Amino acid sequence: MLLDPTKTVGELAVAIPNATRVFEKTKIDYCCGGHQLLSDACMKAGVDLQMLEQMLETSIEPAAAATIDFQELTLAELIHYILDKHHVYTKEEMTRLESLGAKVVGAHGANHAELLRMRDLLQQLIAELRGHMFKEEQILFPFIVEFEQSARQNRPAPIAPFGTVNNPIRMMMLEHDNAGEILRELRNLSNDYQTPADACISFQTFYQALEAFEQDLHQHIHLENNILFPKAIALELG
Repeated sequence: MLLDPTKTVGELAVAIPNATRVFEKTKIDYCCGGHQLLSDACMKAGVDLQMLEQMLETSIEPAAAATIDFQELTLAELIHYILDKHHVYTKEEMTRLESLGAKVVGAHGANHAELLRMRDLLQQLIAELRGHMFKEEQILFPFIVEFEQSARQNRPAPIAPFGTVNNPIRMMMLEHDNAGEILRELRNLSNDYQTPADACISFQTFYQALEAFEQDLHQHIHLENNILFPKAIALELG
């Protein structure tokens, strides 16, 4: 496999099966940083392009052909997937992480000051994500679904209360960027989610849950930033 270093990370994340998993391992930002050229992203992450090519080749298994081709989904189907797969998970995990975080801070906060900062960052992230998903579910996603249906049925497009779909999308992407910054800070504070020697089971579980939450949110943002939003903008432009 020959990778084109002048392609963006987002383009490759969409085009290559399992690419997002490899990007996770190599710490290449493919969601909020999807606009970066691959060459720049590799340099930033300290990843050799040839090594990345080899990792991507070995990650493509026969089963990968059976995975969902998100580019082929209608916008309504993609939104349904995002809601069922990512919004449900995010809401459930946020509640779990709040409880786990409070327990771990209570037990270990005195000896691990980083946990106090992590708790504050997590609370900020959760508050922002709840508002963010509410706006998507109640305003942006229904509009995109209706717009697509009207286009398919040759009906006049619905009136956008926000002028153009690009306005709320721009706001959602800014909020994605902010979520990405918080995730990076959480990872730095936790030393890449490596628990200290005195960590109890709850401490270990908290870090494991945070890392899984990070990975799912990366996939979630990737589907919106790199597939759903560009398609919605293109549909409006005609």
